[in-house]
Amino acid sequence: MRIIAGSKRRLTLKTLQGKDTRPTTDRIKETLFNMLQFEIPGSYFLDLFAGSGQIGLEAVSRGARYAVFVEHSKKAADCIRENIRYTKSEQESLLLQKDVMSALRSMEGKYQFDVIFMDPPYKESLEKDVLLYLKDSSLLKENTLIIVEAALTTSFSYLEEAGFAFIREKKYKTNMHIFLRRDRYEESHLSGQL
Repeated sequence: MRIIAGSKRRLTLKTLQGKDTRPTTDRIKETLFNMLQFEIPGSYFLDLFAGSGQIGLEAVSRGARYAVFVEHSKKAADCIRENIRYTKSEQESLLLQKDVMSALRSMEGKYQFDVIFMDPPYKESLEKDVLLYLKDSSLLKENTLIIVEAALTTSFSYLEEAGFAFIREKKYKTNMHIFLRRDRYEESHLSGQL
């Protein structure tokens, strides 16, 4: 696993052994960041369920101003810490070793993010809990982009009711990325174009 592009290109990252995490493959990561290329430079990036931290570190390498990594597992948090140190990203990074909901509450009033990426364990509905929390959170700017990595069978039927606008999806063999923004941004953005 490595950083694909940007200032830290080709640096190899430490990965977690075992089946507790599913590192995003380089190919999927490259596809994802090609879709995000105009969102990343200068952004505040939040990496939830961060695993090894590879997504947030890729964002930093590609010009994100700051990345916050949230990971509950001590083993995974230690891996992220090592990867931050190895890539010399300490100035642009913050690691919160907490469960995601506690971390989100602790950041209220302190941070606002341009891009939020989450890769929760599949089939536990954790993405729904996070999205329902975020819908009224001060962590979101008016136009924050949220990306959820999920199993192909994950239902997002609640999105409209929860106040999110579905932007696009990208399906792979076993999983997908869903791109969302808060509905009120989409409404104001579209009405501004009319």
